[in-house]
Amino acid sequence: MRKSIFHLLILAPLSGLLAVPALAQIETPAPGNLVTEETILAYPETKTVDVVDELFGEYISDPYRWLENDVRENEDVAAWVKAQNAVTNSYLETIEGREVLAASMTKLFDYDALSAPTEAGGKFFYERKSGGQNQAVLYVREGKDGKERVLIDPASWSADGATALAEWKPSGDGKFLVYAIQDGGSDWRTLKVIDVEKGEVLTDTVEWAKFTNLAWMPKNTGFLYSRFPKPKEGGTFQSLNKNQAIYLHPLGADQSKDYKVYDTPDRPELNHSAELTSDKEWIIITSSSGTDDRYEMTLIKVDAPEIKRQTLVEGFDYSWSLIDGIGDTLYFTTNKDASRLRVVKTDVSKLESRDVMCDGPDAETTICGKDVFVFSEVVPEHSATIDSAAIVGDKLYVDFIDDAKSRVEVFALDGTPVGLIDLPGLGTVSELNGSAKTATGYFAFGSFNRPTTIYSFSDAGKSAIWAKPDFPFDPDTIEVKQQFYQSKDGTKIPMFVVHKKDLDLSEGAPTLLYGYGGFNISVLPQYKPAWMAWIEAGGVFASANLRGGGEYGKAWHDGGRLQNKQNVFDDFIAAGEYLIAEGVTPENGLAIEGRSNGGLLVGAVMNQRPDLFAAGHAAVGVMDMLRFDRFTAGRYWVDDYGYPDKEQDFKTLLSYSPYHNIKSGTEYPALMVTTADTDDRVVPGHSFKYTARLQALDTGDKPHLIRIETRAGHGSGKPTDKLIEEYADIYAFLAKATGLDVVK
Repeated sequence: MRKSIFHLLILAPLSGLLAVPALAQIETPAPGNLVTEETILAYPETKTVDVVDELFGEYISDPYRWLENDVRENEDVAAWVKAQNAVTNSYLETIEGREVLAASMTKLFDYDALSAPTEAGGKFFYERKSGGQNQAVLYVREGKDGKERVLIDPASWSADGATALAEWKPSGDGKFLVYAIQDGGSDWRTLKVIDVEKGEVLTDTVEWAKFTNLAWMPKNTGFLYSRFPKPKEGGTFQSLNKNQAIYLHPLGADQSKDYKVYDTPDRPELNHSAELTSDKEWIIITSSSGTDDRYEMTLIKVDAPEIKRQTLVEGFDYSWSLIDGIGDTLYFTTNKDASRLRVVKTDVSKLESRDVMCDGPDAETTICGKDVFVFSEVVPEHSATIDSAAIVGDKLYVDFIDDAKSRVEVFALDGTPVGLIDLPGLGTVSELNGSAKTATGYFAFGSFNRPTTIYSFSDAGKSAIWAKPDFPFDPDTIEVKQQFYQSKDGTKIPMFVVHKKDLDLSEGAPTLLYGYGGFNISVLPQYKPAWMAWIEAGGVFASANLRGGGEYGKAWHDGGRLQNKQNVFDDFIAAGEYLIAEGVTPENGLAIEGRSNGGLLVGAVMNQRPDLFAAGHAAVGVMDMLRFDRFTAGRYWVDDYGYPDKEQDFKTLLSYSPYHNIKSGTEYPALMVTTADTDDRVVPGHSFKYTARLQALDTGDKPHLIRIETRAGHGSGKPTDKLIEEYADIYAFLAKATGLDVVK
C-alpha cells in the first residue's frame, strides 16, 4: 500500500496591489486578431476585489479571490475562463509545429500500453490501451495460454472519451470483479460489479467512493471500500474531504444496506483504507492523517463470530505497508528504525506484555503494562530504498530504488538472501505482484526509451517476457544517461539526461527539464510519448531527482519539506545551471516543466530565478500556499507544506508561494499554465489566481498564458486525444521559446 516562501513580500499597503488596473488600458483583441511576439499580449481584463487578510501582523492582499469560485457554478469565473482560452488559442495559432508534434505523439502513442496481470481463480486480468484508444480496456484470459476477451471497455461510457475505468479488483475465485468509474477526471468514483463469466454488469452501484482500496470478502459475500459522506449541494468539487469511513457492500444489495465497518467520528480528518491478506484470514485497516507516510493499523479477524478491532500499530509515527499474510504471520515494510525501510513480520496470534507510557491519575504520565504485537526483522535496511515487496510462493521479492532506478532482490521468508531478478537494463519496476498461493509473480518494467513490458518470474535470476508491445520507435537510437550534480548546499543530486544518440551537442540543444520534489514520491525512469516527441524533434529531456521525493528514503523526503522546502527549489535551479554549464543546453534554451506539486516548483523557481529559464510549463499547480488547505484534498498536504495558520509555517510558505511572490518590474520567461475545470485535487482557482496576477503586474512582454481544459481533472483518466492536443500545444509553445525547430 504505497501510494498526494520566497523573499518576504508584504502586499500592504492596500493601494499598492489593489490599485493595479488589471491591464484595463490594454484592449481585448477583436475576434480573429492574432497575437505575435512583436506585440504586447492583450490579456483579458481581470477584475479585482478588496480582500485583505491579516495574518500574524502582516496584511496579505488577495485581489483575485473571486477566481476561487467553481467555474461550473459561477458565471463570472466561466466568462474569465472563456476569455483566457480565447487569448491562449489565438497565440497558439501563430506557432508553427503543433501539427507536427501532434502527428509525432499520435505515432508514439501507437503501441499496446500494458498492465501487469492479476491472477484470480485461474484467470488473468490486465489492462491494454492500444494506439488510438482514449481509455484503457480491461481484458480477462482463462489460464496462461487461454484466449483473451474484453471484459470492460469504457469507450461507450461517454461521447468525449473522458469517462475512464479506474480501480478494479477481481474476487478471489475470479467470478466477479468490482470496478470504479471515473468521470471527467474527478477523484470521485462510482463502483459497479461485473459477472466475469457472463460479462454482465450487476445492479450493484456505490456512489461517493474516493481515495479507496477495493477488497473482496471470502465466498464473494461482498467487498470493502472507502467513501465520504455525500457533499452538500454546490460542494462536490471544492468542499473539504472529511469523515471517510470503510463500508462493506453486500453483493446484490442496495447501497443503503452497506455496513459501516470502521470510522473515527472523533477524528474526522483521518483517512482509512482496507485490504485483506491473500488467504482471506485478516482485514488490515490503514489510517492516515495526511499525505505523510505515517500510519496506524487496525486488525480484524475475518471469520470471527463478531467484528473485533485490534490495534496492530498505534501512533502516527512511521510508515507501515502490508506485503501479505500467511496464516497468522503478517509481513510488512516499515521505516521504523530504518530510514530506507526494512521488512518485518509479526505473529498476530501472539501478544506480549510490554511496559509503555500511559496516562495516570491527575493527567500524569506513568509506566503501565500493555499487550502489544511484536515485530521481528526479516530483511534489514539496505543502502537502497525499498519501494515495494511481494510474497510469491515461498519467496519474498523486494523492489529497491537504487540511485533512482530499480533492483529486485529475492529472499527466503526468513530473510536469507537468494539472489536477484534479471532486469533488462536501467529502468523502473512497477506493479510487482503475486501471492503465497501462486508460484508465479509478475511485474512491469519501463524506462525513458522503453514502453512498459510485462515480465513473469518464479525464482531468483529468472524472468521471462509475458507481454511486450511493438515499440513505436527504435529504443536503441535513444541514449539514457544518469549524471550527478551538486545543489547549492553541496548535496549530490541524480539526474537522467535523454536524447537521440546522433544529436549534435557541440553547441547544446533546447532542453526540457522536469521535476517534482515532494510527498515522498520517487520520480523514476518512465516512457511518456510527449517526452519522446520532444526528444525525436531534436531536444534533450532531463529529469532531476529532487529532495522531497522518496528516492533515498525518509531523510531525502524530510530534506525537501516543511522548513526545508527551499532545498527543492535550490536543487532544481542547480539542475538548470548544471545543464547550461555542461553545454547540454544553451543559456536561452532551457524550458522547465512540473505537475501538481511540480507546478508549484515551476512557479516558485520562476519567481526566484527568472533569468535562468527560457520558458516553463506549470501544470495543475499549487500556487496559493496560504489557502491550499481550504479545498478538497488540500488539507492533507500540511504534512509536506505545513500549516498556513501556524506562524513559523506561514512565514516559510509566504517566502515561496508562487502567487504572492511575482516580482513586478522583472522580465519573466514565457510561461504556459495548464489546469482543468474538474480538477478536484488541486482546484483550478490556484492556477487562475496565479495567472491573473502574473498578467496584471509588469512581468515583461513574453507570453504568460493559461490553457484550461474542460471535462478533465488532475490528470488521471484523461483521454488520449485530449493528451495529444494538449501536449502538442504546450510543447510547440516551449519549442518556440527555446528555439527548438520541430518543423524541420
